[in-house]
Amino acid sequence: MGWIECIGEAISYIEDNITDELTVEKVAKQVLLSPFYFQKGFAMLCGFTVGEYIRERRLTLAGSELVSTDKKIIDIALKYGYDSPDSFTKAFTRFHGVTPTAVRKDGAMIKSFAPLKIKFTLEGGYVMDYKIVEKDSFTVMGTSRIFKYDNAKEGIPEFWSELHQPGKKKMVCGMYGICMDDNMGTDKFEYLIADNYNPAVEIPEGFVTRIIPAHTWAIFPCRGPMPQSLQDANTAIFSEWLPNCKDFEIAAGYDIEMYNDPSRYPKGTQDENYYSEIWIPVKKK
Repeated sequence: MGWIECIGEAISYIEDNITDELTVEKVAKQVLLSPFYFQKGFAMLCGFTVGEYIRERRLTLAGSELVSTDKKIIDIALKYGYDSPDSFTKAFTRFHGVTPTAVRKDGAMIKSFAPLKIKFTLEGGYVMDYKIVEKDSFTVMGTSRIFKYDNAKEGIPEFWSELHQPGKKKMVCGMYGICMDDNMGTDKFEYLIADNYNPAVEIPEGFVTRIIPAHTWAIFPCRGPMPQSLQDANTAIFSEWLPNCKDFEIAAGYDIEMYNDPSRYPKGTQDENYYSEIWIPVKKK
């Protein structure tokens, strides 16, 4: 099954089991993908995480039932995975902008989030630079944090901001942003802001070293202001390169972004020529 077909099958599985317990791991297993790259690919192709999609579809269906049936609010809440009226009311209000009670009593307007449908269209003709490189294992040193897939989109930028607070001593420059999920089977992964490890330099308190195993890497160059250039490249990798690559597939739960020194550019990371790379471990199909 191809990459796009896998995402389509995953969406169908979610829709068919929307009132059951659903996790990234469970859905990924159904389409024979690692949770690590399934979550990343889903977000790149669809524009939101798997968790966001499930939550907003459930709240859409819950709103519809409030309007069209006489079921108790608590019964609807339980049906769509909320174990208390309070948690359901908070989530419902965040999404719809009104409380469940207002919908039931006052006929307030609700929102609708339609199910995704994967359509196959004539595409291609997209020129994407990349190279395949064999790399020995190497060691990095940096600061580490564990993220859940559902909150990484907001959490990782905050992590970078914390590291680069004004007046804070800079222990790492941040040559790499590294996602690591060795098992590729949980709802969490480790993220490092790191540099190449120098054995001659003492590791600062609170910092860690990690060995990146030897792999064959597909390396994609990115040119332009951050973060748009990286976001555009990631989208192209998952929507164009990966679905159409006949020779390689993802080999392990690593995803590395390599950043050039911003001081080398007149406008730093916002320079039109700023250079970065995305590294993905691959193996022959």
